[in-house]
Amino acid sequence: MPLSLAQLNDASQAEFTAALDGVYEHSPWIAEKAWARRPFKTLAALKLALVETLREAGREPQLALVRAHPELAGKAMVSKTLTAESTHEQSKAGLTDCSPQEFARIQQLNADYNAKFGWPFILAVRGPRGLGLPRHEIIDTFARRLHNPPDFELAECVRNIHRIAEIRLNDKFGVAPDLGNLVWDWAEKLAQHSDPGYAEQGQLTVTYLTDAHRACAQRLSNWMRECGFDEVHVDAVGNVVGRYLGVNPKAKALLTGSHYDTVRNGGKYDGRLGILVPMACVHTLHKAGRRLPYTLEVIGFAEEEGQRYKATFLGSGAVIGQFDPSWLDQADADGVTMREAMKHAGLCIDDIAKQKRDPADYLGFIETHIEQGPVLNELDLPLGVVTSINGSVRYVGAVIGMASHAGTTPMDRRRDAAAAVAELALYVEQRAAADGDSVGTIGMLSVPNGSINVVPGRCQFSLDLRAPTNEQRDALAGDVLARLKDICERRGVHYQLEETMRAAAAPSAPAWQQRWEHAVQAQGLPVYRMPSGAGHDAMKMHEVMPQAMLFLRGGNSGISHNPLETITNDDTQLCVQAFQHLLDQLASELA
Repeated sequence: MPLSLAQLNDASQAEFTAALDGVYEHSPWIAEKAWARRPFKTLAALKLALVETLREAGREPQLALVRAHPELAGKAMVSKTLTAESTHEQSKAGLTDCSPQEFARIQQLNADYNAKFGWPFILAVRGPRGLGLPRHEIIDTFARRLHNPPDFELAECVRNIHRIAEIRLNDKFGVAPDLGNLVWDWAEKLAQHSDPGYAEQGQLTVTYLTDAHRACAQRLSNWMRECGFDEVHVDAVGNVVGRYLGVNPKAKALLTGSHYDTVRNGGKYDGRLGILVPMACVHTLHKAGRRLPYTLEVIGFAEEEGQRYKATFLGSGAVIGQFDPSWLDQADADGVTMREAMKHAGLCIDDIAKQKRDPADYLGFIETHIEQGPVLNELDLPLGVVTSINGSVRYVGAVIGMASHAGTTPMDRRRDAAAAVAELALYVEQRAAADGDSVGTIGMLSVPNGSINVVPGRCQFSLDLRAPTNEQRDALAGDVLARLKDICERRGVHYQLEETMRAAAAPSAPAWQQRWEHAVQAQGLPVYRMPSGAGHDAMKMHEVMPQAMLFLRGGNSGISHNPLETITNDDTQLCVQAFQHLLDQLASELA
């Protein structure tokens, strides 16, 4: 018989510990201590209680737990002394069927890893979908993580142990994250389409109006129809629009969505998650024969990344009436203009202006998105509520000094342009860190025609400053520019600086942020509020209607814009459930 929360909540400490035997390898003390945190409202709350119990125990118990695990394809597997749970997991990942070469490679990695860290390598080999990772991915991950710093790697091991425990708990409770699996599988299928030059290398790149981009639009359209959307079309800029009509089709609509284009060699979930999650909710509503008292409109925005043309937020910009006709004459790297690409894709340029929505027809805009950072991952929290999308300002510039002989110019006579920019970079790091959620980056720094034996006479650089409010951003920028002036005067150099972009902060609408908070709490999770350092389509929608976002934890330390970008089916299930809770809450408010 599967376990139930009611059974666990009523259990004695001994019964509770026995029921969760095997969830954490040879470590019943974790369940024993977590017993005091009952009652658990949801399975997610139980999982989090186990996570918090281990976190609060400190480093030495964590190390002991890591060391209680067997090596992958190691001696215990060969001698068949693994626990039943580990045997199942390693066999599901195919580790019992390694070729001699794969087995030898894993043994060498085990030896190198233990020599460096002093504990066994831990990986949740059943993977983010629970079906088992392919052996080549296990070996690649093993080799990559061998280069991590020790403290970072210990935390990564512990996070993988929690993922192992999560899957084992699902097995004990007899539950499957079906909606999370649906979204995960959609993302995998959508990622089969990639631009030429990248597809051949197994890399995901989908830029505006390429064949791969149009294939993604077709797939999204087909899936929307299968889910039960009443109206589906591709609009004049390539946005995929689906509408699930409410009880009263003339009532105001709730707008949601995100983008389906990608950066070059990017991840499978950035943007796309925000399309697929509401699609899963419509799938559920339609299957139940249920209508909401409002229409739900889901848009797969055709472009947000600005990879093929210099026209970021093209999709959402068109929806709010901000498509710039001058973009049509921009040419890509192959000389193809946007106008030509649109005509080739069968889009009606004359209809672009008609895509503008009347904000009076909408209740607001919400968006779910992978976090694209490490915060939720480090906190072991699946969901985070966004308080604001950071405002930003960008500059490109150069410091001009005097090129001179590196051997004959005394240190106190130099006018070193690169040293001035390096000093500025250190100040940016210090100043942004002192400002809470502000961030600052000098992402490009180059010495044109530099030589190893020449003091740099010119240094080109970029500057990216972001903060949760416009006032905080402007104060940061003011201090950084003042320090640049001071550095240059003190060093006897001068600078040129051009502002290339300024975007306003987009604070979440309080009522919508609160709805997300209630949705997170309904999953049995604590509310964690955080700003978004990255830009999103919600920034554009913020200009015309209230908006709020929900973040989903990313794996692999939260990396994004990278093939290592990943999510789990269990986290995605929680995201879909939170979205559905918000829809239901809004329905109750409007009833």
